[in-house]
Amino acid sequence: MNQNTMKLFSGLLLLSMVVLVSSCSKDPGKPGYEYMPDMYRSPSYKTYEVNALFADSSSARLPVAGSVPRGYIFFNYPSSNEGYEAAGRDLKNPFESNAVNLAEGKRLYTNFCMHCHGETGNGDGQLIGTGKFPPPPSYSSGVSSRGGNMRDLTDGKIYHTITYGINLMGPHASQVNPEERWKITMYVHELAKAGAAPAPAASDSTAAPKDSTVAMN
Repeated sequence: MNQNTMKLFSGLLLLSMVVLVSSCSKDPGKPGYEYMPDMYRSPSYKTYEVNALFADSSSARLPVAGSVPRGYIFFNYPSSNEGYEAAGRDLKNPFESNAVNLAEGKRLYTNFCMHCHGETGNGDGQLIGTGKFPPPPSYSSGVSSRGGNMRDLTDGKIYHTITYGINLMGPHASQVNPEERWKITMYVHELAKAGAAPAPAASDSTAAPKDSTVAMN
């Protein structure tokens, strides 16, 4: 490398350092220089702000036709009696009935269902107690408006009903995801079984003695 080349290289290096230093400053009055800002500083639009880039002037854009949300699970049974019957025939709860899943099902049922269906599933929820709405049928002793006893409903029929709703019950697909719907289904079966089971008979050790001398105040 000859002397002229060294001088040129040194000059370019010095110039680069000056440019670098001049573009960095903590003084708000001297913000420095931005090189090609359009490459990384794009305009920001609020969701419902007018945007001249689009024909409808809206910044809020619809999803591309045919796009599917991340994690979306298809439910290929229509909101009809035919879809209800097909779901009841084809679908089984994919989750194991264990203490953990039942506890989660109970929590979800309490949050989303109990206000109408009641704590024990007998259709006596707090909202029904106002007298403004007819009670839904009991899980253990009621009859479904689509026919058959409520306690005989299959997993698929309960899941279909939670997804689409029925009568005054609205759809819950936007409120509980598929996994949560299956866990609610699992807990509904438990309520149906608990309500249908006869009360246990009192044993001799728990029955009150016939000649008790204890005063009952």
